[in-house]
Amino acid sequence: MKLYLKYLSMLLKSQMQYRISFLMTVVGQFLVSSSMFLGIWFMFSRFHSVDGFGFSEVLLCFSVILMAFSTAECFVRGFDRFPHLIRTGELDRLLVRPRSVIFQVLTSNVEFSRLGRFAQAVLVLCYALPSSGVIWTWDKILTLIMMLAGGILLFSALFVLYAGISFFTIEGLEFMNIFTDGGREFGSYPLSIYGEGILKFFTYVVPLALVQYYPFLYLTGRSGNALYPFLPLAAGVFIVPCYLFFRLGLKKYQSTGS
Repeated sequence: MKLYLKYLSMLLKSQMQYRISFLMTVVGQFLVSSSMFLGIWFMFSRFHSVDGFGFSEVLLCFSVILMAFSTAECFVRGFDRFPHLIRTGELDRLLVRPRSVIFQVLTSNVEFSRLGRFAQAVLVLCYALPSSGVIWTWDKILTLIMMLAGGILLFSALFVLYAGISFFTIEGLEFMNIFTDGGREFGSYPLSIYGEGILKFFTYVVPLALVQYYPFLYLTGRSGNALYPFLPLAAGVFIVPCYLFFRLGLKKYQSTGS
């Protein structure tokens, strides 16, 4: 952990060498995520509810998922450029170093500029917390924390899965963006609005609903199922098969000869 924090410090210092550029990138990320918020606001200015959920309730979904995604994107985005490591042969250098590949990939690219998106999510959450009508008892607070933690693990797992697939395809598969960036977009609203088929897919295949929809039902008082607050833990377990798949790809890796 000490070495990891030292790497983070080095990466932050290197990115701050061009402070104006860094700050403009942060502001740009903030404005991009603001466009998502404006989309929600404009829709609710025309319709007062979506599938029975009000504006402030939807903002809870939006802010939690955006916060989880921006955190994972900031610290785990190194896996997003993994196909480049394979294609250029840089992975060969990582394999001969006395540190694990995962550690080296994690410390190769940390996008601190994603703090702009995170700040947007925090501001929206600060608005949604008092206006959503949720009575914030200890179990509701725990549910919110579990949603955030489970979301970070889920999106991190998807980035690792993307890297694992690239062992077999060399090039990255853009369809994975459906589950990373697309998951962020889907998660802006309760997943039930997309229909039963989508809800089942994001429950049993990519467990986004375990992070977002079912705990959200408990949070808003639409369900009293005491298991729902703990479902994000089950979603967090999704990182285990993604990690094992990555290890399988690493075991079968052969240099591209670049």
